[in-house]
Amino acid sequence: MSVWQPESDETLLTRAPVAFATGEAMRVSGMRWFRDTQRNDIQDELVGWPAGPIYTARSTGGTVARNTVKGAAIAAGVAVLSFLSSHGGNIGGTPGTGHGTNTSHDQADEIDDFPVMWAAPGTIARTMPWQLDPGRSSEKRYRTHAVVTDRRLVIVGFPYVKGNDKRIDDELLWETPRSAIAKVEPRDFKLGHDVKIFFTDGSWCRLGSVSRERLTRYLIEPLDFIPLDSLTPAQRDTAETFAAAQAPDSQPPLVKRNPCGCFRIEVLAPSTINALFGHSSLDTVMNENGAELKITEYHPEDFLT
Repeated sequence: MSVWQPESDETLLTRAPVAFATGEAMRVSGMRWFRDTQRNDIQDELVGWPAGPIYTARSTGGTVARNTVKGAAIAAGVAVLSFLSSHGGNIGGTPGTGHGTNTSHDQADEIDDFPVMWAAPGTIARTMPWQLDPGRSSEKRYRTHAVVTDRRLVIVGFPYVKGNDKRIDDELLWETPRSAIAKVEPRDFKLGHDVKIFFTDGSWCRLGSVSRERLTRYLIEPLDFIPLDSLTPAQRDTAETFAAAQAPDSQPPLVKRNPCGCFRIEVLAPSTINALFGHSSLDTVMNENGAELKITEYHPEDFLT
């Protein structure tokens, strides 16, 4: 097995599962498109890409019919739940706690169409690997992860064996320097798993990840890590003691000051990579005196999502 590692002078920040996103609105549900800036389909122009599915957005009439059926089903469900409740039935389940919303702020690219690549000829987004496309590469057999370092964004892929989530044999598929990324925007329509990555040449891609916050954190947050030799002796001792208690291959701790004044200590180790979720979060929080806090003492800003 081979796990992708950064250069010796490069800092690994996070690793998370990733793939091209999938439409959720009724008209584009289960679909995705690859577009140029004139909204033409360009999937046949992408160099080295195998043939993939050809989607056609559902007609407005078909969408209305589906929504009518869906609305009737929801109404029937509500009636059943009301009956059970009024007759003492035990109704389980809790509302979702994700960032998803049923309100779209991007009619053109989420409701009417669903491009996951927007790229003129010769732009960065056109170089992205086809393995990110669930329509061309089944997640049942192959997985793709995004790796973020202080220098670049990397896409790796590896064969997936169900039930063996620790088996990682990385293949480097694609990379771009952080300087080529103009901005990163989480998109919350429906599931709240999507993110748009805009490149400095005007192209962009839309990716989905069940670990979106982990993927985007260090592409959005400033990389203002505190050097260990800038900490007080007590703070440094706490950070190094925490890192030493993790996996033998743990990298030096990353320390950031939270808005509340506490310090977040995070450690990454290649041996903790999981095929489904990427890196586990090995983190703790200490106060200004270097004392590690109990989770009941955390401020809202101290929690990692």
